[in-house]
Amino acid sequence: MDQHEHGPLAGFTVGVTAARRADELIALLRRRGAAVVHGPALRIVPLADDTELLAATKEIIGNTPDVVVATTAIGFRGWIEAAEGWGYGPELLDTLRGVELLARGPKVKGAVRAAGLTESWSPSSESMAEVLDRLLAEGVDGRRIALQLHGEPLPGFVEALTAAGATVLGVPVYRWMPPEDLGPLDRLIDAILSGAVDAVAFTSAPAAASLFARAGDRGVRDRVVEALRHEVLAVCVGPVTALPLQAEAIPTHQPERFRLGPLVQLLCTELPARSLALPVAGHRVEIRGHAVLVDGELRPVPPAGMALLGLLARRPGWVVSRADLLRALPGSGRDEHAVETAMARLRASLGAPKLIQTVVKRGYRLSLDPLADEPGTP
Repeated sequence: MDQHEHGPLAGFTVGVTAARRADELIALLRRRGAAVVHGPALRIVPLADDTELLAATKEIIGNTPDVVVATTAIGFRGWIEAAEGWGYGPELLDTLRGVELLARGPKVKGAVRAAGLTESWSPSSESMAEVLDRLLAEGVDGRRIALQLHGEPLPGFVEALTAAGATVLGVPVYRWMPPEDLGPLDRLIDAILSGAVDAVAFTSAPAAASLFARAGDRGVRDRVVEALRHEVLAVCVGPVTALPLQAEAIPTHQPERFRLGPLVQLLCTELPARSLALPVAGHRVEIRGHAVLVDGELRPVPPAGMALLGLLARRPGWVVSRADLLRALPGSGRDEHAVETAMARLRASLGAPKLIQTVVKRGYRLSLDPLADEPGTP
């Protein structure tokens, strides 16, 4: 079976924190072979039930701002639909026709035009930093600016405008709240701590912040941060989403285009690049998160087997003692017989028993091909 047949993410497990568009992201990942742990970190307050949005809408209609900044397509559409439901649709549209309307990127521009409006300007980069630079270059002292929020205040954006003399009105088009059922999020946190996920995909800054907040409530925040710094790959859909992770000194990877498709493609590149490939006993062995490719054939391996194989692979060709292997087994006790049992299951999973050699009275070693041995390898 080649990579095309089993998928570039086969053998890897990806955590997903998204609530909105989670089904789309999960489908893209599974289509490429990944296993998925879904732990939504947020829930979205329905627009029609949001009294804060209603109050902001009335304020804009009653006291027209100089500038309105639309930041997300779904948020802008939802705002217009909610206003129509409250009976304020025509008044809101009339108000927006008379202001400087800035749209962050092509999708937002499309939503603006679908509402029968025309944006005054839109950056090609989809960057809020470029929007901010334009506003500050125009001069905002004494101006009223309405800013459509997307879950939480944009870091530094409101502060910069306020410092320059503007009055900023936040329009909370949809608000993020902690999930009602914390079970799936807790399971994702547990998977991060145990190394059961190879990567976590973040699609919003509030989701990342919520995951850290829940980990803090459980007393494991530092451990989660440490895992994301070293063992678990953190992939973000864009620079704003990455901010809460970067504040924790967590390395992040982002696609060039801030979309779900490129996010998944980035995972398809980064995760296989982190796998270890070795020539062993005449076979090509590629060790992935929860499975092994043996000559291109995907072989699922239990967690205990992956723990043993991971230790053997870190010292390829060298003998690893039963005592060291026992310490690598998750939840192991003191009985070295547990190593023999797990090793037998590992060999059965790999389908090629000769990949791992038993060295009598010493331990086990990967049967690394002689041509791959470095000088001095026993």
